[in-house]
Amino acid sequence: MTTAPPAAPPATGVRATARIHAVADGRGGTALPLLAGEGPLALRRTRGGEAEAGVVLVGAMSAPLGGDHLTVRATAGPGARLALASAAATLALPGRAGEPARYDVELDLEDGASVRWLPEPLVSVRGSDLRVHTRVRLAPTARLLLREEQVLGRHGEPSGLLRSRLTVTRGGRPLLDQELACGPGAPSGWDGPAGLAGHRAVGQLLLVDPVFETDPPLPAVLGEYAAVTPLAGPAVLVTALAADALRLREVLDKACRIHHR
Repeated sequence: MTTAPPAAPPATGVRATARIHAVADGRGGTALPLLAGEGPLALRRTRGGEAEAGVVLVGAMSAPLGGDHLTVRATAGPGARLALASAAATLALPGRAGEPARYDVELDLEDGASVRWLPEPLVSVRGSDLRVHTRVRLAPTARLLLREEQVLGRHGEPSGLLRSRLTVTRGGRPLLDQELACGPGAPSGWDGPAGLAGHRAVGQLLLVDPVFETDPPLPAVLGEYAAVTPLAGPAVLVTALAADALRLREVLDKACRIHHR
């Protein structure tokens, strides 16, 4: 007599994926043959800029909670232009079982495509544990504008644990791979002078544009806690610290006005 192995415990949390596919429509614009959201990831078509399709991510429920795994997956075909945003800040919330939550963003840009990924800030709420991984794959002629903003805790509360990684390849070759960990349980020193130095908001702006091959931006300092760093790629990375989300956005918007072409 054989005994069946015990059944695996059911997965906790929500599993949801939002899928977006943009293509050039042949008339100078961009069409969206695929726009599908699940669970807390609702998608809405909006008016974009010239020749651009706009999509807004609308949170349909509180997420990500501990144990959730959310994925946003967007593809821009040859010559397509896509603007992605979110309607409100994302709150990383603690779950009942103490499990971490995962939030993945995957962007694929084909030849001549252009994508702007400009979500609202991610707020790490006290007691939460969130792992964020943004993966971007670009063709050599694609253009990207990407903004990430993280806020450590709501007003008057400490941060949860946040691990955030950004991985970018261009033409199959690595362009940028960096990781940030902060909050309770992060490696020691994350809030020291070589880390966030007591600031509650941290963000970055990444611009990838073939025009930088012949006209690269110069290194610069923007204010007291922001730096412009040209990357071999061609690309430029702006990193910034601030006391709160409002001041962080002001710095990143200024950098965007200077370097976005």
